[in-house]
Amino acid sequence: MNFFKPNFWDKNQISFISIFLLPISLLIKVLAFLVRLITKSNHFSIPVICVGNIYLGGTGKTPLCIEIFSILKNLKMNPAFIRKKYDLFQDEANLQKKIGPIFQNKKRMNAINEAQQNKVDIAILDDGFQDFSIRKNLSIICFNEKQWIGNGLTIPAGPLRENISALKRADCVVINGKKNIYIENKIFNENKKIKIFYSKYKPQNIDEFKSSKVTAFAGIGNPENFFNLLKDNQIKVIEEIKYPDHYQYPDKELEKLINISKSNNTILITTEKDYFRINSRYKKSINLLKIKIEIENKNQFIEEIKKII
Repeated sequence: MNFFKPNFWDKNQISFISIFLLPISLLIKVLAFLVRLITKSNHFSIPVICVGNIYLGGTGKTPLCIEIFSILKNLKMNPAFIRKKYDLFQDEANLQKKIGPIFQNKKRMNAINEAQQNKVDIAILDDGFQDFSIRKNLSIICFNEKQWIGNGLTIPAGPLRENISALKRADCVVINGKKNIYIENKIFNENKKIKIFYSKYKPQNIDEFKSSKVTAFAGIGNPENFFNLLKDNQIKVIEEIKYPDHYQYPDKELEKLINISKSNNTILITTEKDYFRINSRYKKSINLLKIKIEIENKNQFIEEIKKII
């Protein structure tokens, strides 16, 4: 997804552009339904935990996968990350490689089979909720409380990969943000048995930037969330620069950012994902914010995982 998210996706009201795009959204839904009908679901000898979303991008899947990996290691399991292989989008995979083994394939089921052959005893499927070729043992859907479901429509009329009714197939929801009863009620309307948890990002190296003015840039699903995280932690953000999700930074753009930072008399800061997409020659001029996800009621969340081990 290497494009700027349209502003009308996150408006509470349905715009004229959304209405114009509705026929395409309906066609895509019909095609997805037909694909699901003809797709064979495959069982595996190891449990599969799927961490997915229905809102396209920026919901915190990758940090949650990393936290689940840590939980499983503490439970004496031998987990691995499973991803569909995209040649261009390797920033998230590179981030996970720092944590543990990762298996990628054009077909996720082949990646799981390869993991099994390498003595992995539980799979963390990063994305793949819409991959019906894989039978999941635990399906976790991520949302960001600020964006929620946007205008509630499916792509391209809105930001959703599926309607909210897809939550009927999920076991848990993890909402990154503050407690929101309105959202909880909407979720329970679709699935009364679903478990809801909340999470928040905890910066790991924020003190390094407390005394600095910063120019912040990000090419992620929701760059505003990164900028707000900095400001919520009393970082003086002088300028915010947005790029498309998974943006591949050319040298000229990095040089431009460095010059902007100098003219602002600031330091440059970006996300850990973005940092992996930066030419190594420029990394010494750019800082990254390391984050960890914290799950409220973590012990209850661990119990949900234990049920499928």
